[in-house]
Parts: sequence; structure tokens; C-alpha cells
Amino acid sequence: MANFFSDNEDIQFLFNHLDLARVAKLTEQDFRYAREFDFAPADAADAIDNYRRMLTIAGEIAGDRVAPTAADTDTVGNTLNEDGTVTYAPGIAEALRLMSKADLMGFTLPYRYGGLNGPNLVYTMSNDIVSRADASLMNLYGLQGIAETINAFASEEIKQEYLPRMASGEFTGAMVLTEPDAGSDLQAVKTRAYQNDKGEWLVHGVKRFITNGCGEVLLVLARTEPGIADGRGLSCLLVERGPRVKVRRLEQKLGIHGSPTCEIYFNHAPAKLIGQRQRGLITYVMSLMNGARIGIAAQSLGIGEAACRAARDYARTRKQFGAAIETFPAVRDLLVEMSVDLQAARALTYYAAFCVDLEKGCETRLEAKIDGDEEVIRQLRAEGRKYKGYNKVLTPMAKYYSSEMSMRVANSAMAVLGGSGYMKDYPVERHLRDSRITTIYEGTSQLQVVAAVAGVMSGAAAEVTNELLAGRSWNAELQPLVAQVRDGLALLDEAVAYVKSQHGGNTYRDLYARKLVDMGIYVLVGALFCDYATASAKKLLVARRWVSEKIPQLRMLRDRICSGETLTLTEFESLAASLPSGD
Repeated sequence: MANFFSDNEDIQFLFNHLDLARVAKLTEQDFRYAREFDFAPADAADAIDNYRRMLTIAGEIAGDRVAPTAADTDTVGNTLNEDGTVTYAPGIAEALRLMSKADLMGFTLPYRYGGLNGPNLVYTMSNDIVSRADASLMNLYGLQGIAETINAFASEEIKQEYLPRMASGEFTGAMVLTEPDAGSDLQAVKTRAYQNDKGEWLVHGVKRFITNGCGEVLLVLARTEPGIADGRGLSCLLVERGPRVKVRRLEQKLGIHGSPTCEIYFNHAPAKLIGQRQRGLITYVMSLMNGARIGIAAQSLGIGEAACRAARDYARTRKQFGAAIETFPAVRDLLVEMSVDLQAARALTYYAAFCVDLEKGCETRLEAKIDGDEEVIRQLRAEGRKYKGYNKVLTPMAKYYSSEMSMRVANSAMAVLGGSGYMKDYPVERHLRDSRITTIYEGTSQLQVVAAVAGVMSGAAAEVTNELLAGRSWNAELQPLVAQVRDGLALLDEAVAYVKSQHGGNTYRDLYARKLVDMGIYVLVGALFCDYATASAKKLLVARRWVSEKIPQLRMLRDRICSGETLTLTEFESLAASLPSGD
């Protein structure tokens, strides 16, 4: 029997290496829930054992039941019925049933609503595992952030009505944001919400590109203040699927065929306001999307993992000129490059999820008012602020790097398989198609760079890296690598200082934003790999490979950023002369 948790050496290593005891202590609030719920852990060891069992179950379902159906799901897809409902592909419907039966659909919800109270880090691991089996399933299983948003901001009445049914898997959800004329610019949303004479909320309008828009619980971003044209006029409302909600179209997509992407018409549909008016985009949707971005990063890891394994299996068995092609130096180098790229993305994504847990844990503990000691409260507030700052740069970095990685790795896997990879006889063409969307939805790579570059320019990325390196005694093998990562930090500092010295607002920064973010990621991942190398001989080799590849690239990026060259801006028409101008 296949198990996508127990057979993954990298996930196993990170599960054991990252400080899950610290995460568990905060998530379980000093394990006080054990006094109220029989199944809540009594201590850190108990919690970690629970997390391992949860991932083992997810790994078994993914490997043994979901992966064998993925190709058929990709072919069959979903069906739009005449009444505006949607029927899932058989493999997806069965997978959701199995996940529900295993109580995994309430992974991060509190115990009191029937959830498992799992930390974000462990949930991210499960999304990685599920996505390796079938990336489209993750788009349904991974939408548990809808329930988290309801838990964080809705009234207790709404929580009691919906969260137990979401935790049991009876209800699935969707975040309903995008419109035909409002893609990345969510401030342009036109779908309106209004109150009738009885004070009841109704939603009217059209939404497009909605993942699992056929779900029962729809969190809709709508304009409640018609006199306010920007994001301050938007609120978040819960609409339950019903006769006034119709899926008008299922999008015909390049990939992720098992995940229904819907166009939805809301015909004055009954709704419930989530939280306060006018905070829909600014507070609630931004919180929801930050969680979703970690989810897409994890989805990208699963796709990358599947593509890497397909390429390695093929290279091991495919013979040319009397030898397996994995013995050819060029193929070996490509396979190593893919593996290290995947491990880098996983290191960054898991560390981002780890920091999210620390931030949320501090906030929850303060809200619960468990501690009476003023010094402890002060420390919790300081820790919460620190990790909140870290997460502003780590979350977009993880989403950007991991999604771009999934495309690179899937493309390289096809290069390993050659013509065979282009055929549907092998899964690589599906992985390549599935990978492309990860750089687009929940914020394009360009938007992630815009979000992350602020943290690079402010020094937050360097601060995270320095914290990983500081106050440690590195062994003789690691000292040269740590020194080179510190050299990389100095190169990043030079680049940041040069950009800050340029006049003209943020134009120059925006021109070189991607390169700045790449520099920040290279040094941060270098520090993470050095940390991992203290516990693993294999990770030491990975750290060596990463540093040997990225330090020269850091110098090149520094030189490019500090060149002062702005031809893209000043000579755009000439440089883009071959492109149609629209005249």
C-alpha cells in the first residue's frame, strides 16, 4: 500500500526537525483543551503523535486511493447539470468522502466545532501530500481557510450553524471574489449586497473563475456601500447554495480538471454578513488570501514532488546507448537541480507556515487571557508582532517561489522524458498543465513580488535570515557555508541601499523588484539549509549545492540591480518594437 507521507523522506525530515513541540504548546494553549475534550492531547509528545497519525492517514488516502484515480479525473472532469448544480468527477467525490470519514475536513478548526485543531504547518504538510496525488483535489480539501475565516470573524450564531457541518465534510466552501471585470484589482468589485425592508441581506451579481463555486458555503466579496468606489465599500457575506444561486458555466481549463471553476449568478440571494461592514477586502479577504497563498505554495510542492518522482523513475529505467539515462551527467545534473529546487521551496513554505503558527498562537493566547503575568504578556505581544512582520514577507515569498518551482520542475521532468513526457501515457504532461495555474490564482507571481519586495527593502527578509544564523556554534563543515550565506546578505544589503538611493519614487524599485526578492529568497533558503545540515548529512550536501549555485547568482543580481540601467522604462517602445502597438 502506498503512503505519500511515510514514503517522503523530505517531509519526514522536516516533521522531525521543525519545532513542533513549540507549535503544539501554542496551538493547544498549554494543552488546556485536554480537560474539556477527550481526544485533545495532554502534552507535546501526545500532540506530535496525533499530528503524525493525521498525516499518516492523509498519506494513505492520497497514495492508495486518490493517486490511482488522478488520470481518470483529469479526463472525466466535472459535469454541469441543467439545474445549475455540479457533479464532481467520481475520483474527487470518493476522495472527499474518504477525507470526511477520516475527520480531515476540519483539520484546523477548533475542537468545539468538531475540528482537529491542527496547526497550519501540519495542515500545509497534508496539502503537499494530497497535491502529489491529485493537485485538483487540493483545491477542495485545501479550501478549509473558508471555515477558518468564518471562525475568526463571524458571529457565534453563524459559527454554530456552519462550522460543524464543514468540519464533518457535509459542506464544502468557496471564496467568491473574482468578477469578469475585477481580477487582481478586487477594489473594482461590482457585485452588490443590500438589505431589504426586514433588514435581511441579499446579494446580486456575477462572479467568475470561482474554485469550487458549486460548494455549499460561499464567502462573497460584495459592495455594500454604493457611494464608496474603492475597497472601503466592500463587505464579506456568507451565501448558502440555494435556488437563487446558479452555476452558469464551468470553465474549460488547461489543467486542474478535477476542480470545478465556476461562473456564478447570484439572483438577489439571501446572505449573512460576516463581521463588520466595509472590512470585507481590507481585513477578512486579505486574511483569507494569506492562508490560501500558503495553500497554493503547498499545492505547488505536491506537483513538484510528483514531477520529480516521475522523472527519476523514467531516468532509472529508460535505456539509451546501452545505459540508463540517469547515468548521463547532463541528466543527473538536471535531476539534482529539480530535487534541490523542490527542497528549497518546501523549506521556505514550511518555515512560513511555522511562523504563521507562532503568530496565531501568540494572538490566541493573548485573546484567551491565560497569562496574568505582565512580563509574559509583554513577551507574547512582542513575539506576535515579530512573526506578523516576518509573515508579511515569508508568505508571498513562499507562494512566488514554490509556484514558479512547480513550473520549472514539471518542465524539466518533461525534458527528462522527452517525447514520452508529451504523451498522456505518462503523468508528466498533466503535472506541467496543473503547475501553470499555481503562478496565477490567489495572486499572480507579479503580485507576490510586489508584496514581498517591501519586506526585502525594509530589512525583514535579512532579519529572518540573521535570526536563523545568529547565536549558534557551527561545526567546521558548515562554517564556510554560513560565511558564504553572510556574504550573500552583504550583497543583498548593497542592492537594497542602492535602490533606496535612487530618486523618482518607487519606480526603480519596482523595475528590479523580482531580482530583489530572488536575492532575499536565496539567502533565506541558504540559512535554512545550513540549519538543516546540522541534523542531516544529506542536507549538508544540499546546502553545498545551493550555496555553490546561488552565491554567483547573488553577485550577478547585485551587479544588475546596482547598474542603474533603466532602458525598459526609457526605451520601451524601441525595445518592444516587434510587439503590436494597437494603432
